Amino acid sequence: MLQDKDRIFTNIYGWHGPDLKSAKSRGDWQGTKELIKLGHDKIIEIIKDSGLRGRGGAGFPSGLKWSFMPKEVKDRPHYLVVNADESEPGTCKDRDIIRHEPHKLIEGCLLAGFAMRAHCAYIYIRGEFYNEALVLQKAIDEAYDKKLLGNNACGSGWKFDVFLHRGAGAYICGEETALLESLEGKKGQPRLKPPFPAGVGLYGCPTTVNNVETIAVSPTILRRGSKWFSGLGRENNTGSKLFCISGHVNQPCNVEEEMGISLRDLIEKHAGGVRGGWENLLAVIPGGSSTPLLTKKVCDTILMDFDSLKNAGTGLGTAGVIVMDKSTDVINAISKLSHFYKHESCGQCTPCREGTGWMWRMMERLVTGNAEIEEIDVLLEVTKQVEGHTICALGDAAAWPIQGLIKNFRPLIEERINNFHLKNAEAAE
Repeated sequence: MLQDKDRIFTNIYGWHGPDLKSAKSRGDWQGTKELIKLGHDKIIEIIKDSGLRGRGGAGFPSGLKWSFMPKEVKDRPHYLVVNADESEPGTCKDRDIIRHEPHKLIEGCLLAGFAMRAHCAYIYIRGEFYNEALVLQKAIDEAYDKKLLGNNACGSGWKFDVFLHRGAGAYICGEETALLESLEGKKGQPRLKPPFPAGVGLYGCPTTVNNVETIAVSPTILRRGSKWFSGLGRENNTGSKLFCISGHVNQPCNVEEEMGISLRDLIEKHAGGVRGGWENLLAVIPGGSSTPLLTKKVCDTILMDFDSLKNAGTGLGTAGVIVMDKSTDVINAISKLSHFYKHESCGQCTPCREGTGWMWRMMERLVTGNAEIEEIDVLLEVTKQVEGHTICALGDAAAWPIQGLIKNFRPLIEERINNFHLKNAEAAE
């Protein structure tokens, strides 16, 4: 378990103010000028050595991603874009960072931007986060007022600007290239890749898109050193992470914990345990709505990190832990998620445009049992035709919850179908 001395987000619950004075008292903006003096390559090297992996869901090594940016700035400027379009059901961590720890994010923008040789950062925030946008803009204004941003940021000689852009709140804009399209004033649809944003990104210029949490933790890593961060968690799954625990628990919460903590400890020690006790647990979605669910048997021993969950056939994703007890109609729950992905598809790819609607309609039939047993395999086959055949990951996100349901709860689906046909036969008599 994470010790208090190792916590990065010490105001995640908003016990203190989000203002600059309060942030400085918590250690933000301390020695930022000296960190910049380390140089572009050294900062990237420290982030690489720390083992930090992207906190937005994909888990790509952050230092490596930063290193993809060109080493020289030629005729095209470099941009840092922060993805604050947090729309994954079950996830609410970036929102709390912006609400209570905005200066960690802004300082992270400066340091990450400098490492990538960027002079400008755009923070793309979800439109529904109205109050959070006000808090963040106020924090940006404070930073400019105290010369922490601008022509001579922190007295370092590096010019750096931060702009806040309010999006329209579409889920698809969480995909990094769709976010760039929306930021440019176009329809938020994912781009074909390659070229990747590091080569051709915002306005055709080299761009790196990072999640809020990834950027917000980087100043603390640079201050405390890569060895400190890599000493937390497990190999290849280092550091601490914000976990969002919701659903059928006694105390839903956001909590910063060490990577590799067991799921059972996470739920019982931080969220007050499963409603009705651990034995009343039915299933858990471990990483936001797009990750396949886990049965209680797996939940008894599973560790919460990228590799453990991948080996279990699911993913850490955003670490949005959704707990379901035995009162849950799990087929209906997954059907609701299917409807969400059907609604949020941008319609650019045929497998996703047609497949998400088809899968949801099929799921609605499975909720009542109005189907044939053979159709379960037909549905599974359709999910595989969608998965991996689209230009972004929304198709995968729509397919995985259904695949997890069929893998773990097939007998329940079959039972519901059989009961439906039995009732119809009895009614006919």
